[in-house]
Amino acid sequence: MASTVEIAAHFGAEAPADLVIPSETTEGLPGIVVLKRDGQRRVRSLTWGFPRLSREAQRRGEDPSRVGMVADLTNPMWDALVLDPRYRCLIVLTHFANPDGDPGAKTRTWFSVRDRPILAWAGFCRNTPEFGPVYAGMTMDANAAIPPTNDRMPVLLEPQDYDRWLHGSIQDVIGFQFGQPVAADRMIVERSDDRWRSDGLPSRQPRLALL
Repeated sequence: MASTVEIAAHFGAEAPADLVIPSETTEGLPGIVVLKRDGQRRVRSLTWGFPRLSREAQRRGEDPSRVGMVADLTNPMWDALVLDPRYRCLIVLTHFANPDGDPGAKTRTWFSVRDRPILAWAGFCRNTPEFGPVYAGMTMDANAAIPPTNDRMPVLLEPQDYDRWLHGSIQDVIGFQFGQPVAADRMIVERSDDRWRSDGLPSRQPRLALL
């Protein structure tokens, strides 16, 4: 698992000494992001998943559900958010997992990038009345290493693109989502026997794992 110091060094960011780095993150649990505030990159712990409450659920008195992926930038849930660089962040991870196999018996297949021990997923963040500070990650068409587990994948940024993501225009955001994904031959694919909803981690002991 990467230390706070290692993550801060990779991103050139300030990080609180008492920051807790989770070994794994799922929607509704804390994850690690990098924000730009007052001209300084800052490492922070936020919860994964924006609140979503349909009119029908609201009428039934249900609590909000969570949305952790941003696929359609024109959706009214996101369209104003994505225009403003203040709401952008870099989501820190080393691996991500997809469910693999037959319904009812799905296992975890893990993906990482062989030359990038710490990754940045293009994300959005905001303080919400329902859940407090939250984040979600933008997705794109998957490279050839990801199917059949999914036809989408996280938008993984190269270090030279961090500033453009954090400060760029809506055209830059669109360019990242519809650009070329990380090349399939850079990916490491690790299949496992761990059930999809389990505590199993990749055999190489990830520095930070994200589902």
